[in-house]
Amino acid sequence: MVQARWNGAVIAESVDTVVVEGNHYFPREAVRFEFLEESSHRSTCGWKGVARYYHVVVEGERNEDAAWEYADPKPQAEHVRGRIAFWRGVEIDEA
Repeated sequence: MVQARWNGAVIAESVDTVVVEGNHYFPREAVRFEFLEESSHRSTCGWKGVARYYHVVVEGERNEDAAWEYADPKPQAEHVRGRIAFWRGVEIDEA
């Protein structure tokens, strides 16, 4: 089981993560969207495509752009479609 936690809350939990470049990508259905708020930030990866970001918000505290996904990844990154990853202090625990 892999968990993503921030500010005392479990943001995502799954036994089905995909690890890419050291980041666990959780299936969307394993993510608690009540803790995510869509961001206008975007970035582009040469082999994965355009990433869109989410702020993680727990107990009134906000972690800017701490989650991202590739909604329409390039063919070589198809394995991350429908998955969300975390960074910026979001703890990833493998149990």
